[in-house]
Amino acid sequence: MPDFKRYMVTSALPYANGPVHIGHLAGVYIPSDIYVRYLRLTEKDVKWVCGSDEHGVPITLKAKKEGISPQEVVDRYHNIIKKSFKEFGISVDIYSRTSNKIHHETASEFFKKLYDEGKFIEQTTKQYFDTIENQFLADRYIKGTCPKCGNDDAYGDQCEKCGSTLSPEELINPKSTISGGTLELKDTKHWYLPLDKHEAFLKKWILEDHKEWKTNVYGQCKSWLDAGLQARAVSRDLDWGVPVPVENSEGKVLYVWFDAPIGYISATKEITADWETYWKNPETKLVHFIGKDNIVFHCIIFPAMLKAEGSYILPDNVPANAFLNLENDKISTSRNWAVWLHEYLEDFKDKQDVLRYVLTAIAPESKDSDFTWKDFQERNNSELVNIFGNFINRTLVLTKKYYNKVVPQIGILNAEDKTVLNEISKTKDTIGELIENYKFRESLKELMNLARTGNKYLADTEPWHLIKTNPERVKTVLNIALQITAGLSVLSEPFMPFTAEKIVNLLNIEKIKWEDADKNSLVPGHIINEPELLFDKIEDSEIEFQINKLLKTKEANKKDSIQLKPIKEIVSFDDFQKLDIRTATIKAAEKVAKTTKLLKLTLDTGIDIRTVVSGIAEFYKPEEIIGKQVQVLVNLAPRNLKGITSEGMILMAENPEGKLCFVSPEKEFENGSSVS
Repeated sequence: MPDFKRYMVTSALPYANGPVHIGHLAGVYIPSDIYVRYLRLTEKDVKWVCGSDEHGVPITLKAKKEGISPQEVVDRYHNIIKKSFKEFGISVDIYSRTSNKIHHETASEFFKKLYDEGKFIEQTTKQYFDTIENQFLADRYIKGTCPKCGNDDAYGDQCEKCGSTLSPEELINPKSTISGGTLELKDTKHWYLPLDKHEAFLKKWILEDHKEWKTNVYGQCKSWLDAGLQARAVSRDLDWGVPVPVENSEGKVLYVWFDAPIGYISATKEITADWETYWKNPETKLVHFIGKDNIVFHCIIFPAMLKAEGSYILPDNVPANAFLNLENDKISTSRNWAVWLHEYLEDFKDKQDVLRYVLTAIAPESKDSDFTWKDFQERNNSELVNIFGNFINRTLVLTKKYYNKVVPQIGILNAEDKTVLNEISKTKDTIGELIENYKFRESLKELMNLARTGNKYLADTEPWHLIKTNPERVKTVLNIALQITAGLSVLSEPFMPFTAEKIVNLLNIEKIKWEDADKNSLVPGHIINEPELLFDKIEDSEIEFQINKLLKTKEANKKDSIQLKPIKEIVSFDDFQKLDIRTATIKAAEKVAKTTKLLKLTLDTGIDIRTVVSGIAEFYKPEEIIGKQVQVLVNLAPRNLKGITSEGMILMAENPEGKLCFVSPEKEFENGSSVS
């Protein structure tokens, strides 16, 4: 690593309008935790802050929907997230919240300094106003028809159907999501950060000085900079958030994208009086862990804010990840298509490290990746149980069996022994270098490769056979296997902290420093504890339960998404009376040649025997419907269909998916009976 004296690490603040799911973990919080745990093991001076983002439109929308206050919403989800993070081993120095008094004060001071120094511009623009609710509306409070795809439920900032970014003014027939009423444009004043004035600095700082940033981060920043930056509003007409701290700003709060990143600073203030050393000293390395949807805020807008303020350092790196999908479908909180952390912790007690391992192994570091429950099970059973856990268990069991849990004396080393011991040292250095470069998937592979090396070493030396012919050699073999185990206890901690602690307890030793991972930490004569399995196999029934849970969610979403056809225009009773609908029985049925949808039906209407051609072949086989009673419109003018005269029309019910079913009497009824 470059010669930094200390590290300031931040993780994106999760919105307190819902729990945390596996997409958040894989994208932000597990990578952060790996990085910080490694820094601590190497005895670096590091502060890691996170907390709930408790302002903004999603919070107020949730509150209105549930009929409670925004504070009640954020209190509920802040506590859920904080508790689940702690149980999952997310080792932040503080999990704060932006509704805290210290945050309001810090954000207000930051804004006021820029305001007093003339770093903002004031603009009066026209924005939509809900005359029923008597308030200006944020983008997410406005819905209308998307001008790109025609979706009638597009929001004022985005159409979730086609993915287009929108502004409220682009919507066709915009309406308030609060009152449902139409809107009018009214003048409102706001403060803007002129990003265009910082464009030259940002281009040099990012495009020239930080070419080492991840390709997806660098590319997105370049795209924004190439398109030219525009002034960005830093205030909103809203009654929930940090009030704008200047005169004549009643009813206005700091825009959430402005106040949220300042939450990193206010959280640092809560854990150290020396907070400025971590935010204003150039010998501090600042790193932001985020998802790709936050790249612009952390690489362009927040740095522009810090630069405008003048006394803060800028981020050295912003290792943003892509998105994680779930069972080949985009994770969606609104559709409940997610694996929620707090629910996982209930369903898989004491299996925090299994999820940490799997999400690191499939982390979306350069492109979107996919989580499936079958892969989760396979990685646990094949890798954690059969490779990592198996090696450590065999080592401890053999030590107990042959030496009564006493670490044996190492003897003369051969070439194979020296190669294996050297592998511990190489692995330590490689994992460290990969973590420092934010390549967590690769670093995890190196950890597993060391466990594989241990397994191979035992398989090649076969101490269970060797004990009969060369017991002195077995002492050396098991001493080396125990050294690998001790090395794994520290090298695994950034990835699987609960497992690392278990290994330390099994070995009956103190926690090892990173630099000592390749040292012989187990002196001959040391007594280890009773062997225990590190991991258990996950059974098919456990996975089927999780898959069925998702299938139920999918079915519920399908029902919620069903849109029935609108009612047709009103007809008079006299018009209805003209329809002559009778009960009839299907006497014969056959497919119409050279068609896929048509059946030729012979009907007994009670009046006569007639032919009707019906487009139901996709849903019914001819032999299945003979004898079926149906309703038929008998006074419909005859039509020629594929050379067949059709004398009527069968009544069918059609669902929103286009499936058809007969409209039939509930019990056998006389043919010719009228529907009236």
